Amino acid sequence: MTKALTCVGLGVAGLCALAFLAPVRAAAQDPILTPVIVGETAPIVVKAVTPKAKPGTQKFQGYVINANSVQVTVRARDNAMKIQTFTLNETTAAKMQKIIDKGGYQHGDKITVYYDTRTQKALKFKGKPSRPL
Repeated sequence: MTKALTCVGLGVAGLCALAFLAPVRAAAQDPILTPVIVGETAPIVVKAVTPKAKPGTQKFQGYVINANSVQVTVRARDNAMKIQTFTLNETTAAKMQKIIDKGGYQHGDKITVYYDTRTQKALKFKGKPSRPL
């Protein structure tokens, strides 16, 4: 009987020793139990952008696709995929009508349109129209 108790005693001791020797996975290595900590730092400002035009007024430089007395469609100089159509207000429509009477803008003429960002209306435009075809 003492032999049986010794075996049992050694068996428990052996299991305890094995538990200490067995590689145990730490809770800090478990991705499910460990929360992900993201560092929160302030962004680094390289250069602050300052608008050159009045608030609400932007400049669009490009090439004329189509121009009439009501609207002008312009393709951007720096990005050929960017096309915008601007409606003309009363003063710019009168100016455009005078240009149309002389021959108008042709496809590909350089133009700069100053427009209101809220309404997309052309407030002013600059550009030399080419000779009529």
